[in-house]
This record gives sequence, structure tokens and C-alpha cells, in this order.
Amino acid sequence: MKKEEKVIVGISVGDLNGIGPEIIIKTYEDPRSLELNTPVVFASGKVMQFFKNHFQSKINFFNIDTPEKIVHGKVNVVNVWGEPVKIDFGNEDSKIGEYAIKSLESATKALKEGLIDVLVTAPINKHSIQSEKFNFPGHTDYLAKALNGKSLMFMVSEELRVGLLTDHVPLKDASSSITEELIIEKVGTVIKSLKQDFGIRKPKVAVLAINPHAGDNGVIGNEDDTILKPTLEKLKSDGSLIYGPYSADSFFGSNTYKKFDAIIASYHDQGLIPFKTIAFGQGVNYTAGLEKVRTSPDHGTAYEIAGKGTANESSMKHAINTAIQIFRNRAEYSQYNKNPLKKASR
Repeated sequence: MKKEEKVIVGISVGDLNGIGPEIIIKTYEDPRSLELNTPVVFASGKVMQFFKNHFQSKINFFNIDTPEKIVHGKVNVVNVWGEPVKIDFGNEDSKIGEYAIKSLESATKALKEGLIDVLVTAPINKHSIQSEKFNFPGHTDYLAKALNGKSLMFMVSEELRVGLLTDHVPLKDASSSITEELIIEKVGTVIKSLKQDFGIRKPKVAVLAINPHAGDNGVIGNEDDTILKPTLEKLKSDGSLIYGPYSADSFFGSNTYKKFDAIIASYHDQGLIPFKTIAFGQGVNYTAGLEKVRTSPDHGTAYEIAGKGTANESSMKHAINTAIQIFRNRAEYSQYNKNPLKKASR
């Protein structure tokens, strides 16, 4: 695609009792935000008008019944439902969870059908969305089933990218979940993403150890010696620049992470605590490995400030901009690999 063409950004509205609608409104209040992309919010005109009035915003919404009626230069709102919704800021509500899922499912359908180019998901409450029909820990797990590919939670910012071997797994089960097959799959997904999504031709990737001090030669667990190290050696044999396992406790504080294009953590908090400490507010949750592009802000519903007008929209803006850039990078990567003459000339 040409650089001047607008990317159509689908946005699922998230938990209506949280800060999702507020950060969406703040992101697109400035008309200049529509110069490079066309937003499509999956919710309802009535509920978005409520938020506009509540936050005393001057934003103008363009209500449509289906994504096929998208208009460039407008903040489009697809009417996923028509009935009024009672908003109770800051409170968990299973009924509000149902609307969050309606929005997500409608946006995902539009993404699969090519009616939107990328999907940006506003924060949801993982508990209130649970039902007999929807039984996923969160966005990543749902999209892994709805879209083709092998999903990987990839937290990205300008200076740091962190992928996970295991994501929403209880800590007691994390080490037993890490197998040679899983390591090969996740490392492969990270390397492919760095190449096609971020334009890094020869990525360098560090892997963090499973146990403290990489197990200290078996004194603190043997998983690093028996599973992680041998698998990484196997991966290195094809010329990939894979390093580790590194002891996680000093890896970030010593700035060692700056030597690599991405870091793969063994479990959720091992990677996300340092990421959010270093990049909070500037970070983006990207689901790598899928056929379509999905990003999200690096924070949750923030019930404690919902409705107060004080939410910071910077991570939402970064999520949108990152999705657009990845979409363009993928198009360029695909074109580059289809043209052997262009490839040979470099």
C-alpha cells in the first residue's frame, strides 16, 4: 500500500465502566488524528454520545450500521447494539462484560473479513467477560482461536520489546509448561515478527532463565540445564542470533536489555514487571504471530479513575500508531520478498 493511504483502525470499546471510551475520545478529539488513519469504534452511537456528553468533548461521531459504510475523515461508530446501557463508572459488572465481548466479536469479524485493516482493543475486565459462551482469559487467547497463526504476547515500546514463553498461566504451572516445542515455537514467532513487523533484518534475541540464577547448575532447579539451554543451542545452529539463558534479576537493571532487539521471558511477571517499570504509558501490548494485526494499551480498565476525566491516552495513541506501522511494515516486507530482483540488488 502507498504511504499516504489511510489505514482503517478498528477499535473494540472495552469495559464501558472503565477508561476505554475516555481514552478513545481523547485520542481522536484533535482532527489531525484523522489524517493518517480512519477509526471505527465498535459500540453504539447512544453509548458513545453519553461519553461525549459526560466528558464534555467536542468530538463528532459518525454513526453507521455496518463496517461496510465506513467514511474516511470521520470517527466512525458501528452500532453493534441499539438498546441503552447503564454506565456505572469504576464497578465490575457482568452485563457490561457482555457488551465488551459484543464489541470485540464484531470488530474481530470485520478484521477477518478485511473491512478494517488492524484491531486496537481497549481494556477489558478479565473476570466480568467470562460466560458460558466466552471462556477465555483475555484478548490474546480469544484472538489466537479466532485468527490464523500462533499467538504470542509481545510487549513493545521504542526501546524495549518483551515476548513471553508462557503468558496467562498460574506461576505454579509455568515451568512445567515450558517444553522444547514451546520454546522453538515462541522464539520462531519473535524472530519472524522482528523481521516482518519491525523491519529488523538480523534480529538479536535474549532469553531469560526459568529459575533464579539460571538454576545455578541444578542447585535451584534443573529446567534451565535440561530444557532451556539445549533447545537454545539447537536454535543457534541455524545461524539465529539467540543468546541466554540470562539470570533475570540483574538483566534489566544492568541495561543488558539494550543490546538486544527483543527479550523473551519465561513467564508473565518476569517480563511484564520490568517492561511496565521501564515503558509504562509508552508501551503497547501486541499479539504477534497472527495473520492480522492487533494491539492494545499496556494498562487495564483503571476503575479507580474511570469517569473522572483524568485518564492518560498516550498508551492508546501508541497502540494505534504501532498497529499502523506494523501493518505498513508487513505490506513492505511482503512486497520485498515477492520481488527477487529487488532483494538481490541490496
